[in-house]
Amino acid sequence: MASHKSAEKRARQTERRTAVNSARRSRMRGSIKKVEQAIKSGDKQAAASALRDAQPEIQRGASKRIVSKNEAARRVSRLAARIKAMA
Repeated sequence: MASHKSAEKRARQTERRTAVNSARRSRMRGSIKKVEQAIKSGDKQAAASALRDAQPEIQRGASKRIVSKNEAARRVSRLAARIKAMA
């Protein structure tokens, strides 16, 4: 446990940051799941719309270091490719 003022402050900051990052990660994953559900349903229009909504969330996750920039780019790219491959 923290035994001096600066360590106590760091513990508070870490707790706060963990909560914020958890919410961001959850929001990002939720937006990805919406795209995947739209792809699974076979509705190309809805999938493209969901990807347009999800892309900023994924990029925001990368800029806030929730995921790496390469991971964010890879996720967007793969989702876009799956939508493009739809009939």
